Amino acid sequence: MNKSYCPSLTAYERRKTRVVNIGGLPMGGDYPIRVQSMTTVDTMDTMGSVEQCIRMIEAGCEYIRITAPSIKEAENLKNIKEELSKRGYNVPLIADIHFTPNAAEVAARIVEKVRVNPGNYADKKKFQVIEYDDASYQAELDRIRERFVPLVRICKEHGTAMRIGTNHGSLSDRILSRYGDTPLGMVESALEFLRICEDEGYYDIVISMKASNTQVMVQAYRLLVQKLEEEGMQPYPLHLGVTEAGEAEDGRIKSAVGIGTLLEDGLGDTVRVSLTEAPEAEAPVAKALIDRYRHRAKKATPMKPVCNVPINPFQYHRRETAEVGNLGGLNVPRVVADLSRLTEVQYADLKCVGHLYSMLLDKFNMNDQGADFIYTGDTPISFMLPNGLKEIVNYDAWLTAEERKDRHPLLHADQYLRSVDRHDTLNFIQLSISELTNELLERLKQDKTAILMLQTSNEHAMPELRKCFFRLMNNGVQTPCIIKRSYGQLSPDEIQLYAATDVGGLLIDGLGDGIMLGTELLTEQEKGEWLQTIGQYNSLSFGILQAARTRMSKTEYISCPSCGRTLFDLQETTAMIRKRTDHLKGVKIGIMGCIVNGPGEMADADYGYVGVGKDKIALYRGQTVIKKAVPADRAVDELIELIREDDKWIEPVRLED
Repeated sequence: MNKSYCPSLTAYERRKTRVVNIGGLPMGGDYPIRVQSMTTVDTMDTMGSVEQCIRMIEAGCEYIRITAPSIKEAENLKNIKEELSKRGYNVPLIADIHFTPNAAEVAARIVEKVRVNPGNYADKKKFQVIEYDDASYQAELDRIRERFVPLVRICKEHGTAMRIGTNHGSLSDRILSRYGDTPLGMVESALEFLRICEDEGYYDIVISMKASNTQVMVQAYRLLVQKLEEEGMQPYPLHLGVTEAGEAEDGRIKSAVGIGTLLEDGLGDTVRVSLTEAPEAEAPVAKALIDRYRHRAKKATPMKPVCNVPINPFQYHRRETAEVGNLGGLNVPRVVADLSRLTEVQYADLKCVGHLYSMLLDKFNMNDQGADFIYTGDTPISFMLPNGLKEIVNYDAWLTAEERKDRHPLLHADQYLRSVDRHDTLNFIQLSISELTNELLERLKQDKTAILMLQTSNEHAMPELRKCFFRLMNNGVQTPCIIKRSYGQLSPDEIQLYAATDVGGLLIDGLGDGIMLGTELLTEQEKGEWLQTIGQYNSLSFGILQAARTRMSKTEYISCPSCGRTLFDLQETTAMIRKRTDHLKGVKIGIMGCIVNGPGEMADADYGYVGVGKDKIALYRGQTVIKKAVPADRAVDELIELIREDDKWIEPVRLED
């Protein structure tokens, strides 16, 4: 299989793209990866938009996108631009267009770039399956060309750039009928418009493939790059983003899993992190993701190229592994919590990893984010663990421990090769790529008790760990693997983004049977601080597994980042819905500010909450509207009733203290 979507699977190398000049601030080529965001103020509020733009610029935005849902908003972009210029700000503006070609044609004469969505620029979505023969399909393409060419010619005349931005949730009925709800459908949706541009000799184009599902998003971008090369098209720059990522920790983790995976592959020329927060909160997150790659090539340890790639990067397929205990096989990926920095673990200490002990009842309760294993290093726990929680200890400590059958040893590669005394059912071997020798690989093929704990100190961490998996697969080794990552004195925000990238990028490709975030590189802390750190790592581990779509442990919120079309306070409403529903494990709820980001954009959601007018909410089951105009003050209660009707509602349970 040709996998030229990625410049290198081992050395960090950014994809070389065409340079697109956007208002004097070029993108692509050897220029830095750019940061951008989108305003949330009503576009007709000129001063409010200007003030928000300034806050965004000061937060690090290099391009600013503003919605233009109709001609009047498109025309008002001129006033916003002039007021910004008057105040000394010349940031390039981007008009965001949905459904309205006439607004796009106005905006293209005013701002530096327009964004069009090929799913709704010339089509209206009716969720119909349509049978096409080649002639009728070509007739549809001719209709799109007629609608789209005027904008292309205006952009070409005025030197205006364009983003062709496909969204997974808003593919046209025509694309869905022929290609399905797939990454290929997303790519083809953009290529149809791109072919028209190239026929007109217009190349100032940026492309995006956004989805709220990180697996779909990553696969679509990779496939797009592959298809551009196969068709001999220009290497257009890429705008990266996970759409409707949500808020707070979940939104940041989900964005890092999707965006970071592609940045690791050398893809991406501009980044927008879509959070259900104030837009000025987005730029620092995007910048933190980008900054990691500024000196990556110089800092990374060189690796030999991968000759045989045993995975399909365009389609999810989990690596086939043997089942060892509750790891590998068809088991969900497991979470290992590192408690080794605690000198003596007490009952109450397990609360930070989701296991809460009640002294009154003398029993443990476990929440949905209860760790599966705890690593205690050289000091085994002195009490009986709750049912289902298993302990890992260093090999030398295990050799002298009591009740060895109830805890599992962690061996280094050399210990594993020379030892004879091991656990009957479950042994962990910690190693890096240099220790994956032929001798060890042959031993693993025969060992039905082994679990690998893969680690790396390479700055280019994810690709080296990926190469470990490739070596195992190419040698026929089906041993389950825990992905271990440890970070030094980074900020909690950096650790959150880096771990989501390093581990999430592997999980998206079906690689990995568990996660462990190590603490050994951290400096000394008080016990209370250690417990807080361990709790944060535990939450982060489960968040990464959920964002990579490999283990659902909590409610998922697919919430848009708000814009000038939004019909209610998204941040407040999302917080209110989360408060009432965050105990519904595995349920996906879409929260959309307007009908533009309605049933399509929340394609993966089980239920939808969509603004359709002032103080009016439409409620969806999947992509079907169930209640069309619910008063906003009753909408959350009605949403819960809808969930209850489907027998998916459970009453929240408070764990005993």
